[in-house]
Amino acid sequence: MRRRSLLIAVPAGLATLAACGDDKADSSEASDSASPSAPETSAAPSPKIVDGPLPAITAGTKFDEKPTVAKGSGDPSKDLAVKTVIAGNGQTIAENDYIQANYLGQIWATAKVFDNSYDRKTPLVIQLAQGSIIDGWRYALPGKKAGSRVQMAVPPTWGYGTQGNSQAGIKGTDTLVFVVDVQGTFNSKSSAKGTEVAQDNVDLPKVGTNTDGKAPSIEIPDADAPTKLVANYILEGDGAEVGAEDSVLVQYKGVLWDDGKEFDATYTNKQLASFSLQQVVKGWAQGLTGKKVGSRVLIVIPPDLGYGDNPPQGSGIKKDSTLVFSVDILAKM
Repeated sequence: MRRRSLLIAVPAGLATLAACGDDKADSSEASDSASPSAPETSAAPSPKIVDGPLPAITAGTKFDEKPTVAKGSGDPSKDLAVKTVIAGNGQTIAENDYIQANYLGQIWATAKVFDNSYDRKTPLVIQLAQGSIIDGWRYALPGKKAGSRVQMAVPPTWGYGTQGNSQAGIKGTDTLVFVVDVQGTFNSKSSAKGTEVAQDNVDLPKVGTNTDGKAPSIEIPDADAPTKLVANYILEGDGAEVGAEDSVLVQYKGVLWDDGKEFDATYTNKQLASFSLQQVVKGWAQGLTGKKVGSRVLIVIPPDLGYGDNPPQGSGIKKDSTLVFSVDILAKM
């Protein structure tokens, strides 16, 4: 059985590192959205994937540009129709990967757009896993490469099922058309890719700078633990800054200052973590706010910003422990 994050159970007054271990990624979409991140069906039989028919993209034909898509002509396929409109040259997507993508969704028969991320200027970050996303996406996108524009026509079986989504005006008989611009893909072997920053303070832990997807080393110095929060770049990325209310997708490793013992790591769990900065211990929230996507950050959390005198049971964390983390910020949501 895969070990769940030790940080998901915390004392009153402190928040959790949500969505670690077995948990799925949080969606950046609003609850009233007809986003593919809010499926009503799951575990449909594997579809036959065909080339078409698919309606024409009449405007916004460049990658990551909001497309305009014509109304479907005739009857849509009863199979899952998928076409790579623009072939990317990035990493190949696999099922259970997380993707970052802009998308537009509309109804085949009417061309009514029921959702798109381009207007929100916030790409969707979500896992291609059963129960996290509609099955049409889960079957259509694996095997494609990051940097690709993919168009698909999703019958109800692999969309919102026979019940549809009345809030979005989607009937149980509607085939849905999506255009998806996949900006990136992430899995348990992903690392930050930023520029190395000098680690000059000999009184702070030294963190490895490897970017091969393996856990970085964390060397604890022979010095007293700091009494204030430390949040320093190890690798500085060039992505957008993380806001205090954002959610993030990360790799991380946590060790104790006293003995350097690891108590939790996504690398060990082989599962990325996704959470809101409003739902984590104060040291994480303060340490990651303002940091750039694509970065590796050293966070040293004193007890008053961590678990204090009430650490999670079974965590191996003693009372009033100083915690040391290496955190790779892969995406914000």
